Order: sequence, then C-alpha cells, then structure tokens
Amino acid sequence: MPHYLGVMSGTSLDGLDIALIEQTSKTTLLATHYLPMPDELRAELLALCASGPDELARAALAEQHWVELAAQGIANLLQQHNLSPASVRAIGSHGQTVRHEPARGFTVQIGNPALLAELTGISVISDFRRRDVAAGGQGAPLVPAFHEALFGKRRGQLAVLNVGGFSNLSLLQHDRPARGFDCGPGNVLMDAWIQRQRGERYDRDGAWAASGQLQPQLLHALLSDPFFQTLGPKSTGRELFNLVWLDQHLSRQPGYAAADVQATLLELSAASIVAALNHAQPQTDELLVCGGGAHNLALMARLAALLPACTVNSTAAYGVPADWVEAMAFAWLAHCCLEGIPANRPSVTGARGLRVLGAIYPA
Repeated sequence: MPHYLGVMSGTSLDGLDIALIEQTSKTTLLATHYLPMPDELRAELLALCASGPDELARAALAEQHWVELAAQGIANLLQQHNLSPASVRAIGSHGQTVRHEPARGFTVQIGNPALLAELTGISVISDFRRRDVAAGGQGAPLVPAFHEALFGKRRGQLAVLNVGGFSNLSLLQHDRPARGFDCGPGNVLMDAWIQRQRGERYDRDGAWAASGQLQPQLLHALLSDPFFQTLGPKSTGRELFNLVWLDQHLSRQPGYAAADVQATLLELSAASIVAALNHAQPQTDELLVCGGGAHNLALMARLAALLPACTVNSTAAYGVPADWVEAMAFAWLAHCCLEGIPANRPSVTGARGLRVLGAIYPA
C-alpha cells in the first residue's frame, strides 16, 4: 500500500509534526513523530519573517538547519516502526513560511527539498503554495481539500476549524464544493504576548487568559482591522498580525493588566472565527477543531458558548487526532501531486482554476 510522510512546521514555530499515512481510497494515519523547535532556530525563523540584514544567506542557513531537523525526525520515525526509506513513496514537506503576501504575488516557504531528499533517500514534494498564487490565488489555506476528503461525505453543514498560529475554516456541504478562508489570528498573538510577559511559549489550557477580564473597548479596536471586514478568499500571516500591530493598539489605550490583554486576545480569536463562520455558513451543524488550539480549553469553551446551536468537537471525535491533521494533509498533497490530482480549491483560494500543486525532487 502507498505510504507517504507529511512534514509540517506552522506559524506557531513550536516544532515539526511528522505523520506517516497509508493512502488508498481513504487516508489512514499510521505513525507520528514530533520534534520541538530548537530555541536558536526558532528565533532565527521568527526574525526572517521581517526584513533584516543579510537575509538571503541567513535564510539559506536556517533552512539547512530546518531540513537537518526534519531528516532526523523522519529517520527516528522510520526506525521506531522498523520501516525503510524504500517503503515510503514520497515526503510532502510544507517547509517554513517566512513571508506570505499573495496581494503582491508571492509566498515564501523555506525548506531546501533537494537537501531533504538527499538526507532521507526519499523523494520530496514541496513548494505547494506558489502554483496557486501563480494562478491568481491566495496560496492558502490548502487544507480544505483534505478536510473535504476526510469529512466531506457527512450529511448536514459541517465546518472544520484549524487553529494554529492563525485560524482557518473549511466549510463542507455534501452538495457543493468546499469553501474556506483564513479567519485571523489563532494562537499567534496569545503566544507572543505570554512569551513577552511571562517567558512561556504558550498559554496552557488558556488558563492565563481565563484568569483575566475581557476588555470590550480593546476588543472592539482590534476587530476594527480591515482584514476582519473583508470576505474570502483571504489569507493572512505575521506580516499583519504581530506584536507591533498589538502594541499600536495598546499605545492608544494604555494601562491594561497583562492578563486582561490575554483574555481579550483569546476573545479576538474566538469572535473572529465565529463571525466568519456565521457569515459564510450560518446554519452550521457541527464545528470540528484541529491544531494546537483544540487543546486550549478556554478557547474551546468560548467557541461553544458563542455557537449555541452548533456542536463543537475536536476532530479526534471522528478518529483524526487534532495535532496531526495538517501533517497528514501535506502527506496527502504529495500523493495528489504524484497522481496528477488537482488539490487547490478555487472556491477557497480564488485561483483561476484547479491546479496540481507541488514540485518533485526525486530521491
């Protein structure tokens, strides 16, 4: 049976997710492996998201380190499960996004797929987003097609929400093409704020946010950003939502307690998701949540409270672990590339048509 590996490193920059799938008429998750992002590499990748000196050389060195980490993780996974590189048809490698500006016609993911193929002895499919951008699309989100493959046969109106650094929705109805778009910040602002204030990578269970008080005036100001007023297709990234953006708002309304800012940032994520869902698919029966945000108990509680007529569950309720959906998606995208199956959705990205995504680097 064809086996594929997916390697995903998202905007949260917490680590690399590696998933092994078996792809037949359905996708089956066989094994997983997680590697935390080394502090030095994380800092450099984060720095590369903004302009700086000697960017080209720094990016080339950073992607070498990223690939070495990914190759080690793949070797560990294969060894743990007594598999050889020859048993894997291809690796789908997302790489690390350092710039995403589709309005200017580009998106940049670094990850040196040639080196990854060399180090692993496995063919690598990478550079999935740029073909969609070349066709006039946003290049993101790409996971709605995979969500459709996993869950699209279910009756009723279903939505799948991925909450990583940013949040994106896939809207699935049995009788129409998948739709989807980025909603705005997921964990990115909450992670950055707790890192600055408390030196912690993330707010475990949303406990710090839950200890604060929502500040309605600040929330209103944050939600006034034009991004939240636009309809899809749309995507976003650190180019827009970052600590500089937050600081600009806080400078106009100084004096908030740090925990209250965190509570308001959690509400920003929840409210922007719910507003987008209610506008695009107001009669949603069930919302399935994946990504790191599925473990944020406070965020999940707010989503459930703001969507009283909708059942809010983790994708784990349907046998798909929330932490591994995106890595599985890029393994599936590698399969689609090799089989010549278009894997973008113009109804999601705004591209001029269906396109086969990815570039092939043979072993």
